[in-house]
Amino acid sequence: MRDSRPVLLVEDDTVDAMTVRRAFRDLKVTNPLVHAVNGEDGLARLREEAGDKPCLILLDLNMPRMNGIEFLRIIKADGGLKKIPVVVLTTSSEERDVVESFRLSVAGYIIKPVDYRNFVEAVRTINLYWTLSEIPDENAEAADAPYQTLAAGARQS
Repeated sequence: MRDSRPVLLVEDDTVDAMTVRRAFRDLKVTNPLVHAVNGEDGLARLREEAGDKPCLILLDLNMPRMNGIEFLRIIKADGGLKKIPVVVLTTSSEERDVVESFRLSVAGYIIKPVDYRNFVEAVRTINLYWTLSEIPDENAEAADAPYQTLAAGARQS
């Protein structure tokens, strides 16, 4: 990925988390992978003062304590977190999960392949997409805020 910040993996299944870690290693993805075991843990990690916010969240939906949809509802309502791109990486092919995920502004929805080679290809595709994508710099956006306020005031006049 173009950004060197960590990728947050919110995944309760230890084997799936190890598979993502292995795929990152095999693909030589240099972003650190931070693992949260459920939605509550993911939120706690996102709200930590220390450390960089992730450049991307890989999110499972079927988790105990707080599932992926509940996690999405919370972060997409939080001004400081809602701009972090989220890719759902799940076993759920339920239409309601796909629809609700996109309603909550996910960047993508991928059903976890069972075969490791196909899983690696899915991770390769995610990595390639986020390597090629232009993502606004948070600092540039903050620096531009006074101009946006001025422009909004001019439109109202």
